[in-house]
Amino acid sequence: MLIGLVGKPSVGKSTFFKAATLAEVEIASYPFTTIKANHGVGYVKVDCIEKEFGVKCNPNHGFCINGHRFVPIDLMDVAGLVPGASEGKGLGNKFLDDLRQADVFIHIVDISGETDIEGKPTKDHDPVEDIKFLEEELNLWYFNILMKVWKTFSRKTEMEHTNFAEAVAKQFSGLKVDEDQVKEILLKNKFHERGSEWNDLELKKFASELRKYSKPMILAANKVDLENGEKNLAKVKKEFPDLLIIPCSADSELALRQAAKFGLIEYIPGEKDFRVLKELSSKQGEALEKIKKNVLDKFQDGTGVQKILNTAVFDLLGYLPIFPAGATKLSDSKGNVLPDCFLLPPGSTALDFAYFLHTDFGKNFIKAINAKTKMALGKDYKLKSRDALEIVTR
Repeated sequence: MLIGLVGKPSVGKSTFFKAATLAEVEIASYPFTTIKANHGVGYVKVDCIEKEFGVKCNPNHGFCINGHRFVPIDLMDVAGLVPGASEGKGLGNKFLDDLRQADVFIHIVDISGETDIEGKPTKDHDPVEDIKFLEEELNLWYFNILMKVWKTFSRKTEMEHTNFAEAVAKQFSGLKVDEDQVKEILLKNKFHERGSEWNDLELKKFASELRKYSKPMILAANKVDLENGEKNLAKVKKEFPDLLIIPCSADSELALRQAAKFGLIEYIPGEKDFRVLKELSSKQGEALEKIKKNVLDKFQDGTGVQKILNTAVFDLLGYLPIFPAGATKLSDSKGNVLPDCFLLPPGSTALDFAYFLHTDFGKNFIKAINAKTKMALGKDYKLKSRDALEIVTR
């Protein structure tokens, strides 16, 4: 899966990206710092199963700290979006093309209101405007794609009596739209059965729903620790009661992760505290104390960065962390204990997991064994979060 970071320029997208990945990216307080999309590896946080087996794991990918397993995910930070992007304004065309393959969006908003609609420094800007314009631009992106083919497409599907949902999914496959999503949209919104008779309002509604289902979005209320941050957060939550909104401070998370990287502190991403390991300069001590007082002690999810990543992957996309583990042996051929944790889509079965590991495992599947309970499981067993399974083949 791919997570796309979206938002207007200068809201902290690149800071969020760097905090999540510790990749070297350019961060500056002017629009379009990011010209070419940055790709990097972030991590979701899972309770490792090592404690349940009384062992210490050795991850092949990611890492594990005090029983917290960090599983790699793909992150993409793209150029800032400005009003008119769907018509090519700013870096709009490139921005939108970069986002085609994303499965979920994290909309980074400057909740402090210290940047205007184009990302330039200001005071008392209303972040409600930023949320409305970005939603509109993304919806127009889908609508414009739809309108290019709609008249011919809708008539053809009616004349040939083809499966409408399947045809739409095929037409939008480049945007990762699937047939089940289209069916759910049609059922929920009670659209007219003849697409050729839809008016512009219905087409816009359909495009909007298609975007929301195929690219679900979480809102990261960044810079919440700055002046007006909390006041604007309350306003945004009231204005958009149906949006998933999580306060965050990407700057604070980046500072904590860099301090941990250099061995100054022990910090587990997503936690509400840290432990000082080395003597700090007065400047370092003051900076960390400020983060603790204004962010970690104040907000339920600490800096919010890890919470946002986890929510995007596990709540919005519904992915399941699954551990390959033998019923009698937990290590691989190299002696690494519980070396892997994989993320599988919701609804995956034991057979899907077998194919995920290797095509031959799927073709020669006999059964799966739950390493925790030692129970045998059939191919249709629906995977559950943190399952530990061994695949038995013929």
